[in-house]
Amino acid sequence: MFQLEVQAIHTGASATDKEDAIRQVAAALASAGNVGDGYVNGMLAREQQTSTYLGNGIAIPHGTTDTRDLVLNTGVQVFQFPQGIAWGAEQTAYVVIGIAAKSDEHLALLRQLTHVLSDETIAETIKTASAEELRAILMGEKQPAEFRFDTSLITLGVQAQDLITLQAINAGRLQSIHAVSPQFVANILATQPLHIGQGIWLQDEAQGNLFSAVAVSRPSAPLTLESGEPVALLITCSTADTQPLTVVNYLTQLMNNNQISALLTADAAGVLALLTSEVSLGDDTVTEEFVIKNEHGLHARPGTALVTVIKQFDCDVSVINLDGSGKPANGRSLMKVVALGVKKGHRLRFTASGPQASEAIQAIGEAIASGLGEGAE
Repeated sequence: MFQLEVQAIHTGASATDKEDAIRQVAAALASAGNVGDGYVNGMLAREQQTSTYLGNGIAIPHGTTDTRDLVLNTGVQVFQFPQGIAWGAEQTAYVVIGIAAKSDEHLALLRQLTHVLSDETIAETIKTASAEELRAILMGEKQPAEFRFDTSLITLGVQAQDLITLQAINAGRLQSIHAVSPQFVANILATQPLHIGQGIWLQDEAQGNLFSAVAVSRPSAPLTLESGEPVALLITCSTADTQPLTVVNYLTQLMNNNQISALLTADAAGVLALLTSEVSLGDDTVTEEFVIKNEHGLHARPGTALVTVIKQFDCDVSVINLDGSGKPANGRSLMKVVALGVKKGHRLRFTASGPQASEAIQAIGEAIASGLGEGAE
């Protein structure tokens, strides 16, 4: 994993404009022995080709492929501009991360940084943080308490004859990721979950919560208990803090909007999306899946091309990497899209809702087929 040294972080810097900021970053890379003097021209050229602004106050200027031979050693230099640098229309960069990579090493760095910086409140923090604090943020050493809920914790099509089978599956999933203790599992199996209506059951336990996580199981066909109550879905929560409540809140919204049927028919990625984000289920919703063919996946340039296409249409678009965590991302956010960690061959599910949903999905498919600015195979 890439390691960032405090010496490579320059806080309290100032620049007259974006070009000045890039030149400062390039000079620091050269001074550190990462690049030759001409590398700055590649960084400026890259910026002309496509903006390197990621979002949330962060930009990552780097050179073009034809200046890669000027990279002597892979490295980064980080500049903090507390007053902000105008990076484009309605784009202000507070932290500029200059990247020098001898091959494609910057892709791993980029995925690492975007994962850490996916918090939309981070801009206010990074523009005033000290060098030590900024390093900790960029390296992922300052993160919120762990919360796990992804497709690996969703079990569908269970051949179950009773509710306790679902309880055991969910508890086992939570224990397998070390989110709960054996006592949690024992207590869960000894008590009946709460039926909150429409065949949806909810269960938690006061003891043995090691960190917050959620597991979901769904029988292949709805069950009926001896009491006459239906069983269509069980959600089990490990509640070390309040984070699982967000899942319960989305569940409540689905119930209030009479949209539980979607939860009972969706695949694992769909269930995750419904319980972790606002998903439109109206008549104007269009969903399609596409395979990314770009050799290096969705790094900054093809990611920018994709987001640019999406922003042309009057609709909301969410993206799920079916070969990743399965969590939905806002298709209008470059930061969120790149943070999906999309590699060549990964399947992306796009869900568009709004007046131009169909047009957006068609344009997205065409852009992906054409290589997102990098040429089709």
